[in-house]
Amino acid sequence: MALSEATTESDVSIHSTFASRYVRTSLPRFKIPMNSIPKEAAFQIINDELMLDGNPRLNLASFVTTWMEPECDKLIMSSINKNYVDMDEYPVTTELQNRCVNIIAHIFNAPLGDSEAAVGVGTVGSSEAIMLAGLAFKRKWQNKRKAEGKPIDKPNIVTGANVQVCWEKFARYFEVELKEVKLRDGYYVMDPTKAVELVDENTICVAAILGSTLNGEFEDVKQLNELLMQKNKETGWDTPIHVDAASGGFIAPFLYPELEWDFRLPLVKSINVSGHKYGLVYAGIGWVIWRSKEDLPDELIFHINYLGADQPTFTLNFSKGSSQVIAQYYQLIRLGFEGYKNIMENCQENATVLKEGLEKTGHFNIVSKDNGVPLVAFSLKDNSCHTEFEVSDLLRRYGWIVPAYTMPPDAEHVTVLRVVVREDFSRTLAERLVADIQKVLHELDALPAKVTAKIQQSHKKTDLETQREITEIWKKFVRERKKTNGVC
Repeated sequence: MALSEATTESDVSIHSTFASRYVRTSLPRFKIPMNSIPKEAAFQIINDELMLDGNPRLNLASFVTTWMEPECDKLIMSSINKNYVDMDEYPVTTELQNRCVNIIAHIFNAPLGDSEAAVGVGTVGSSEAIMLAGLAFKRKWQNKRKAEGKPIDKPNIVTGANVQVCWEKFARYFEVELKEVKLRDGYYVMDPTKAVELVDENTICVAAILGSTLNGEFEDVKQLNELLMQKNKETGWDTPIHVDAASGGFIAPFLYPELEWDFRLPLVKSINVSGHKYGLVYAGIGWVIWRSKEDLPDELIFHINYLGADQPTFTLNFSKGSSQVIAQYYQLIRLGFEGYKNIMENCQENATVLKEGLEKTGHFNIVSKDNGVPLVAFSLKDNSCHTEFEVSDLLRRYGWIVPAYTMPPDAEHVTVLRVVVREDFSRTLAERLVADIQKVLHELDALPAKVTAKIQQSHKKTDLETQREITEIWKKFVRERKKTNGVC
């Protein structure tokens, strides 16, 4: 006859995770638990909590790649345990990084000889790349000033007020004054003329943005180069240019090959680009390329030998994974010029479809430009009753993450919504987003009548009091909606 044995609490191998005690007891959130739990339970607990995150594919706030081919996913997982800095142990990975640097340098028209190697490095992202480029400019400026017997205590950098926050971090962390060209209504990028006016003998470089985070627009690097060359000639200075091509560096060469923004311009000494944006790699890879060896001071390069051989290194961090470097090389050889061009054209066309759909609603002004990063930035024509922030909030009910934000000084009165069109944002999704925005607008159009009717029942109030009451009623409306609209 068959023998049976009663199971005990410890017989976890035969239990479903959801039939075990681990789903009915709380784990400490901020202290390490005293006891271990089965791997299946740990996986299920974490996986269940992560379900409450947004869908990366519908996160239209981000420029960062959210989809790659399965073959590349396999390469990433097979190399996830390789440390990028162990060059002696992983020489092929190091070689692939060097190939990426040289390929990107040629894309950016670096003036390299037939057998000359490009100067550059892979980074965690454009933030680290900008820090490294900024340090190189600061050290070169310091060395020159010391040789001339001049003070080195007041370095500054000139940018537009539209720069990404990493420029503010560089300025604060490395004690460099940030001189910002203010924006104005209808002009949301750095004005080259005003930028050059801010340049003085302490300016370590002027930073131009190829693809503004705010509206995707390319700044006029060629005009900046011409104006700065003239000023350098008049003053005897040699103020250089850095191009922050985090978003546009993998777009301009394929969509606008005639546009002069890169090393074809003599004052451009370094360029950064995000491989994890339109380089089409998952988050965690950026690149910085220098025009020549002379533009990267030797004293910033460290040499180590405790990993097996002499290894030069110029990074802010040390250990990091190799997966993203390998993934970048995969994309460069898999897609080639033709593939990148096709993808960027698709993104631009889908951005156009989205823009035209928004214009047809009659509710929006388009703030972004046709030429630039494939995104659509737009604002309400009439935001006296409802704001862009309310549109953004209601869109989350449909799964969409569309950011709303105010412009930097001196255009703070302008509020915009922005949709970044990535490789995995299809025309079908673009059309669906427009339809959902129309639903949101219909809901918002119906709301003021209810709010106004309620306010009119109360005593006479000032305009400010009325506006505050409208705001409070709206907040209550949104809170109630969130309570009754869960995710299935």
